[in-house]
Amino acid sequence: IVDALIERKHEVVVVDNMSTGKKENLNMKAEFFHEDITNLDIIKPFFNGVDYVFHLAAQARMQPSIFNPRKTFQDNVIGTLNVLLASKDAKVKKVIYSASSSAYGAQKKMPLHEGMETGPKNPYALSKIMGEQICRLFSGLYGLKTVSLRYFNVYGPRQPKEGIYATVIGIFLRQKYNREPLTIVGDGQQKRDFTYISDIVKANLLAMESSAGNGEIINIGTGKNDSINSIAGMVLETNIKDACGNRLVNYIPKRPEEVEETLADISLANKLLGWKPSISMKEGLQKTAAWHEQKISRKN
Repeated sequence: IVDALIERKHEVVVVDNMSTGKKENLNMKAEFFHEDITNLDIIKPFFNGVDYVFHLAAQARMQPSIFNPRKTFQDNVIGTLNVLLASKDAKVKKVIYSASSSAYGAQKKMPLHEGMETGPKNPYALSKIMGEQICRLFSGLYGLKTVSLRYFNVYGPRQPKEGIYATVIGIFLRQKYNREPLTIVGDGQQKRDFTYISDIVKANLLAMESSAGNGEIINIGTGKNDSINSIAGMVLETNIKDACGNRLVNYIPKRPEEVEETLADISLANKLLGWKPSISMKEGLQKTAAWHEQKISRKN
């Protein structure tokens, strides 16, 4: 998002505690402050003169939140409150909040639409819902324009490949290049709506430019989903049956409270933002794999 804004000749200020970030990903044309959003007094001055705020800071991922819920709520709830307080006081035009499809939990009907009752299954999901509600409250009570974008399984270049914040596609690519079996949780039949990073960026910029700002919650996905087995097959460039026969995959026990399927209804995004995804799963995976290969070749 920072890169896209700078390409459009915007002046950009970045506030990040670098708990999961990497300095190599920083755009040198952005003004950077190594600070934490949980400290309101320190971050408030950074909002002065700012027109739009993209709030992406969070303790991400579900599993870490189960082990350390206090940290998750401190960063994702209090941190979000601080961002909104600073934005309100600085008279920011609009806050675009990065929400999460994990808010839906396990639903019986697909696709998932914004009118559904939420069903959080872990502290992370609940904290992101609370962030949405704080945004909506600030819009109604203080007149601060906000939009919450519920992302569905974001992937692409720069995603973590290892550690507790690594996502499945990053893990699969790392394992493939290390010539290790791909680790599949459960039976691999669970389906996810994977969304390529450039489509997420496009949604954020459109949300900034749109008339939306009354606390709307908007799905950002593709409206299509793939099983984890299918993704493993794409990464290995074979079918899952042959991958199993050649011991290229390794199945491990299912995680607690993991949902079986996500699939976004993206009609509201199209209506309010004029947004629709442009990168298919196959193309996005190829782009991500090419980026990983380029990183590996540079190291070698």
